[in-house]
Amino acid sequence: MPSAVFTIPPLATVGLQESEARKQGLRFETQFGKTGSWYSSKRIGEDCSGYKILVEAESGKILGAHILGPNAEELINLFTMAINASMSADAIKDIIFAYPTYASDMGRMV
Repeated sequence: MPSAVFTIPPLATVGLQESEARKQGLRFETQFGKTGSWYSSKRIGEDCSGYKILVEAESGKILGAHILGPNAEELINLFTMAINASMSADAIKDIIFAYPTYASDMGRMV
């Protein structure tokens, strides 16, 4: 179930937190980064932004996504679809999104 906090900047989350994934004994990689230097943040002057994505080690499936920054409340919906469809990080990287959009940042996040 995705959720969002409509603050400035917005914060959104879906799926597992790292602690939950560890409790379940899942093997995963954490993709983490700051996005303040990315065009999607720079064009509106938002330097406080970032992401944390949990990717299952063997399958590459997205286990959780946590986003702080511009349009996080919409971007989390795309991650929700990816989780529900059992999409792998590689499948997301193969999608060509319109640029420059926040969705086009997904491939860099995973």
